[in-house]
Amino acid sequence: MTDTVSFGYEDVAPAEKTARVGEVFRSVAGRYDLMNDAMSAGLHRVWKDVFVRRVKPRAGEHILDMAGGTGDIAFRMAPSGASITVADINPAMLEVGMERAAKRGIDGLVWTEANAETLQFPDRFFDAYTIAFGIRNVTDIPKALKEAHRALKRGGRFYCLEFSTTLWPGFAEVYDAYSHRVVPKLGKALAGDADSYKYLVESIRRFPDMARFEQMIGEAGFVRTKVEPMLGGLVAIHSGWKI
Repeated sequence: MTDTVSFGYEDVAPAEKTARVGEVFRSVAGRYDLMNDAMSAGLHRVWKDVFVRRVKPRAGEHILDMAGGTGDIAFRMAPSGASITVADINPAMLEVGMERAAKRGIDGLVWTEANAETLQFPDRFFDAYTIAFGIRNVTDIPKALKEAHRALKRGGRFYCLEFSTTLWPGFAEVYDAYSHRVVPKLGKALAGDADSYKYLVESIRRFPDMARFEQMIGEAGFVRTKVEPMLGGLVAIHSGWKI
């Protein structure tokens, strides 16, 4: 862990990033769908559907959905019959998720406050670990990846859905302009919060590219790592196995 970590385009002390990210998500918790719609022009719903199909949750499995506070991934996995633990460092996000689950009549999910870097779960407990649009907000990403590996059973699978950097010529410039110029303005107009949306855009730009992040997953101990880019890598599904 270095002396400083990225918070958007700023370099700050690790403890400061953790606190400031917490404030961002407390601010946007009640407008989570709005935030994701702004960041992805609504496509996050399709990407999450694809992501869950790749995970292939099954009845009887124990799955940890990390940074899943508002329930988007867990709700999609619930019909499988898997035992799903929804974990998030931010209680405001968990509160939104529990309210949404109650409104949808979704029972049986376990909701718990947890830090991805220091999971309270025992070794080799889960069959699968999922994290969607959350890993880039973790203060110490390598530590979180190692914790994911520790908490998985042998034969367990890791799946991460995250924004990345599109490699499509032309489209990269268009999306860059949209995200930097339009998304914060949408955040201000629709949620009264331009700064949180500005951070979320900047956090994508500071996140490792697909090749580097795949390497980090391997360095955490996972094998058979794989990257599935969508829209040329604007978003990617990363996966790996624990053996």
